[in-house]
Amino acid sequence: MAATLLKEAGYDVTGVFIKVYEPPQEKFQKVCTWRDDRRDAMRVASQLKIPFKTIDLGEEYKKGVVDYMINEYKKGRTPNPDVMCNKIVKFGAFYDWAIKSGADFVATGHYAQVVKNGSIFTLKKGIDENKDQTYFLWNIKKEQLSKILFPIGSYEKTKTREIAETNKLATAEKKDSQGLCFIGKLNVKDFLKEFIAEKEGPVLNEKGEVIGHHEGVFFYTLGERRGFVIDKKTSSDKPYFVIAKNLKNNTLTVSNNRDMKNMSENILTLENVNWFINPKPSQTYTCQYRYRGAYLKCELVNKKDNWVIELAEPQSDIASGQSIVVYDGDTCLGGGVIK
Repeated sequence: MAATLLKEAGYDVTGVFIKVYEPPQEKFQKVCTWRDDRRDAMRVASQLKIPFKTIDLGEEYKKGVVDYMINEYKKGRTPNPDVMCNKIVKFGAFYDWAIKSGADFVATGHYAQVVKNGSIFTLKKGIDENKDQTYFLWNIKKEQLSKILFPIGSYEKTKTREIAETNKLATAEKKDSQGLCFIGKLNVKDFLKEFIAEKEGPVLNEKGEVIGHHEGVFFYTLGERRGFVIDKKTSSDKPYFVIAKNLKNNTLTVSNNRDMKNMSENILTLENVNWFINPKPSQTYTCQYRYRGAYLKCELVNKKDNWVIELAEPQSDIASGQSIVVYDGDTCLGGGVIK
């Protein structure tokens, strides 16, 4: 759709398929759909009568996305590989290759918008807020915005489908992409177990009593409610949520109450920050620490070169390693990683 809209607008468009990491394990290769996705891209390029290229960025993806994800989980943190994919691959290696190859712009199918005001370029949410993907784009370089196009960001998803069907694109009825391409439909934990050894440990309730067991604290994040086993004899039938994890003792603490006030936080220190627009002190913004999560009111302070976010309401499922993205209305100011 991005290519279709750009061609209709008069751009000279070249379609590019990025081949990323393919794990050596056979069980992952069986569910990875990159060959089918490439054929779909070739069909669309043929329909639009535009050139088509394939570039292999498997090495960059392995180092910048896969290894990063595994290392973060080993540290007990909750990474966001999609953010790193955009930074390292799409708007890293691919962007550099495209510009060096003579492209004036790089375009993708993200639901986001780049808006020009005089000589200033800003990143804004896509029109379809339910599909907005700026959460995953906070870490691209400010200087790149003038050379990035998001053609479908000004459309609702239903309208995008409608135009695709009108143009009889081969992918008009293709389902939305979900998850990491190299994992496909497999559970992320199954992939991680190839690199992180399972280490069974106790599941505790709020009183510190053992009520079950888990496969290793590395594999869980705060707020999660699956993957651990609860002893039915000592527990309730209500769902349990992870409210704390202890890497040293290999213990998970769970509760029926997801919003434990004594486990909540509202002061967050950030690392690896990236701002398109620097936040102003004492000004109220909104932020999001999980894709499609609630937009929370917040203020930001720069303390001794460390950016700190103060949330208006404490939250109980915030984990280190997560991306937190800051907004002023529909404008994305940038974000950082929760330390």
